[in-house]
Amino acid sequence: MTVFERIYEVVKTIPKGRVATYGQVALLAGNSRWARVVGYALHNNPAPEIIPCHRVVNREGRVAEAFVFGGGNAQRTLLENEGIIFEKDGRVDLKKYGI
Repeated sequence: MTVFERIYEVVKTIPKGRVATYGQVALLAGNSRWARVVGYALHNNPAPEIIPCHRVVNREGRVAEAFVFGGGNAQRTLLENEGIIFEKDGRVDLKKYGI
C-alpha cells in the first residue's frame, strides 16, 4: 500500500460531522511527520465523493483557503452541511468536533 493509499484509508474513517487535523491523519497513517504529505495526498484525491478530504483541517481548526474541490468557502460549507458550527474566528472547535 502506498503512502497516499494509507492516508486515504485513514481519511475514510473520519465520521460525518467530525474533523481531524493533518497531523492526526499523518500519525494514524504511520508517520507523524507526514502532515505535508497528507496535504499533497488530499490535493490529489482521486475520489472526493468516497474520501472526505473536507473533514481534514489544520492544527488550529482552520479550513484550507484554497480548497481544491470547489475553492473559496467550499470546505466550510461542506462541514456546515454536516452539522459543524464554526467559532466566530472561523475555526472548528477541535475539542468538540475532532476525532
